Amino acid sequence: MKTILILVGKTQSKIFKVGIDDYISRIEHYMPFSITTIPELKNTKSLSEDQQKQKEGELILKEIQPSDTVVLLDEHGAEFRSVEYANWLKQKQNTARRLVFIIGGPYGFSPDVYARANEKISLSRMTFSHQMVRLIFAEQLYRACTIIKGEPYHHE
Repeated sequence: MKTILILVGKTQSKIFKVGIDDYISRIEHYMPFSITTIPELKNTKSLSEDQQKQKEGELILKEIQPSDTVVLLDEHGAEFRSVEYANWLKQKQNTARRLVFIIGGPYGFSPDVYARANEKISLSRMTFSHQMVRLIFAEQLYRACTIIKGEPYHHE
């Protein structure tokens, strides 16, 4: 199973970028993994939040194949403990060819992206910056991989 993370906009913080790159290199030992970055919209001052979500949504949907299993990182999504997430991921490895996670822009997702999604996951009830969520997601994906393999990274 190939796993893809779609992001809106580049990772700004060098600290987050270093951490994300570290976890990506670790994840790649367990599964094919890549990040696709949708460019940030230009001249957004004249656009409403809904218009921005719509335009970002169009760009996101261009990256998705019809057979993809699409999972939105969304505050209203299912919450997992790390072991539960690992079990969920293991089940997806048996059923999905391409598992696509999406972190949206600052205003969330367009209705069309929500309609295309197969599932939604929340990383926490707390709100994190979109930049920080990238690092937290990468760490949790790596953690899930080590749990699936029975490796000692996760302690419970």
